Amino acid sequence: MGRSQETLNKKEVRKKKEKKRKDKEKKRLASKESDKNTFDDMIAYVDAFGNITDTPPDPDAHEDVELEDIEIAVSKSDPNEKPDTERKGIVAFFNDSKGYGFIRDLETGQRYFVHINNVEEPIKEDNLVVFETEKGPKGPTAVQVKLSK
Repeated sequence: MGRSQETLNKKEVRKKKEKKRKDKEKKRLASKESDKNTFDDMIAYVDAFGNITDTPPDPDAHEDVELEDIEIAVSKSDPNEKPDTERKGIVAFFNDSKGYGFIRDLETGQRYFVHINNVEEPIKEDNLVVFETEKGPKGPTAVQVKLSK
């Protein structure tokens, strides 16, 4: 009795929703039937050149590697030898009032940030300085900055 009170527009909306639901169910069943992939269809192989293929490798082309033929070596470096961290550079920019600046390395041309707390002697722009490097929060930082003699 509740449906007899429906307007024509409400009936059309209800019919459209039911039709849409049935079409969706048909599409789902059709895709389920056509999408019968097996695990073997999904396997991919890597050939000898590193390319991905769908054909399995030829067992006759398999090469055996002897365990003794594998060479593993560690570089022979002296653990007591420290890398040369002392560098020479030119003060490219330094602001005394803000307390920071930049030093350009003479060898690599790389710029290093320098803070006033890491300066041991007063410096100005275009001064030749000697410094050590550290990793700072935003990149390489110059520490223990001194004027070059």
